[in-house]
Amino acid sequence: MGTLAVARAAARFVRSPDDFATRPIVTTAPSTPLASPIRVALIDDDPRFSTAFLQALSSAADMREAGSAATLRDGLALLRGTPPADILVVDLGLPDGSGIDAIHAARVAWPRCEIMVATVFGDESHVMRSIAAGATGYLLKDSSAADIVRELRSLHLGGSPMSPLIARQVLMRMRAPAPEQPGPQPAAAPATPAPTLSPREFQVLTDITRGFSHDEIAQRLGVSRHTLLTYVRRIYVKLDVHSKVEAINVARTQGLLDAH
Repeated sequence: MGTLAVARAAARFVRSPDDFATRPIVTTAPSTPLASPIRVALIDDDPRFSTAFLQALSSAADMREAGSAATLRDGLALLRGTPPADILVVDLGLPDGSGIDAIHAARVAWPRCEIMVATVFGDESHVMRSIAAGATGYLLKDSSAADIVRELRSLHLGGSPMSPLIARQVLMRMRAPAPEQPGPQPAAAPATPAPTLSPREFQVLTDITRGFSHDEIAQRLGVSRHTLLTYVRRIYVKLDVHSKVEAINVARTQGLLDAH
């Protein structure tokens, strides 16, 4: 073979520097490990919501249950005896006290934990009390499982998720005019009359006083649980309370249970 032919044959096997520069590099290094799951704890006495909530957690690969309790007492024990969770979800209306007390305790026991309130209550007083106590997220219990998981993730990433109803109430509160400077004290106003409950609300309150559960009361009245919780929320708003115990005490103090 002549010299020219040899040169041409060799040229077919020689690659330019650009060929090597653009060739992908293959590596066997392991992939980046998954981040730790978001640990979520729950304090809630509503069995239906608790079941749905825990099912929502189990369906999310990036979340894990970190403990649950159905009373304020057990919730406080959970805070004392369990490693801190990333998120604590609290119901305001617990059977033996206020969820706001649990929020205060969580701020001390789990200072880095984000707190979300999940409740049937949407009135301004409950919103502001829970936010002042340290809650950073607020959702109503009619949120779907997908919505709950999405908002938990948002809270964990630094957001402050709120349902549209709650967000509107917060904005309206912020728009309220600043109180005037104190001046001469006016004459004492007459005592505020006791709130008036509808016959159905009084019946619900009476059954609560007798110790019936929400499901039992709904069955006795022949209404859905959702409708029953609506009555309960109205009672709490009228009495300006946020737990069964407070509702019973206020109703007895104001003579509501003796007025029918």
